[in-house]
Amino acid sequence: MAAAVSSPAPTPVNFILRLVSRKTVLIGILALFAVAFVAILAPVLAPYAPNKLSVVNRLKPPSATFWFGTDEFGRDVFSRTIYAGRLSLLVGISVVTFAAIFGIALGLVAGFFKRLDTPIARIIDAMMAFPDILLAIALVAALGPSLLTVIVALGIVYTPRLARIVRASTLVIRELPYVEAARALGVPTWRIMTRHVLRNLVSPILVQGTFIFAYAMLAEAGLSFLGLGVSPEIPTWGTMIAAGRQYIGQADWMTLFPGIAIVVSVLSLQMVGDGFRDLLDPRLRKDL
Repeated sequence: MAAAVSSPAPTPVNFILRLVSRKTVLIGILALFAVAFVAILAPVLAPYAPNKLSVVNRLKPPSATFWFGTDEFGRDVFSRTIYAGRLSLLVGISVVTFAAIFGIALGLVAGFFKRLDTPIARIIDAMMAFPDILLAIALVAALGPSLLTVIVALGIVYTPRLARIVRASTLVIRELPYVEAARALGVPTWRIMTRHVLRNLVSPILVQGTFIFAYAMLAEAGLSFLGLGVSPEIPTWGTMIAAGRQYIGQADWMTLFPGIAIVVSVLSLQMVGDGFRDLLDPRLRKDL
């Protein structure tokens, strides 16, 4: 009787090919790369300085000179929009990093050590009982508005989301035979947690990380819209929309283009996250 041959593990190239085989995921990746490319090269692509005032050109409609028009101070909306993308990407990356460091640590400790599970789980549930934006507003109001405060506040808000997923997966993995075998062989606890448990949590962490990235960018825009974000002189999509609402009847481009930038960025991240989830989840992989 011939021995059964197991299928080889997918290579990174095969993983990428299967990921982009879905049109929605491919569109999301291209849109995300376009936003990141334009934001990173903003000093090169921007025709004007983002805070350059020109009162004689105030509220000019989109034209060959000002592609996205100008605002109430004559500042170029196109330049401010692409510069604002840099801050949104910075906030998103920083929040994901913050949530990953503390969320993974809390989730692993709660799921692996039974004595610490109940208190950590109750803290996670209590934090998730508050709406995200309200908790972020309370934290920013208590710490004072600044870029660092926004990152820390949103990191605290989204850490429980990741910690809860890591904890739930760790509760299952710690009871599997290979973990029990490692314990029986005297493998140190930290090595079991990192080598045998954490390595099997990459998929849910990666998927949740893309969603947290999108939520963080949207929350930062909301805080800036409410005046609780970074300093007003720093261009952000939220502050641009907040300033444009006063001129919505005569200069709708002031809110239109920053709003489109938010929608494209968040929607592309959501599409990429859905693609990762469908590919990495065995129950949904057949749909790819």
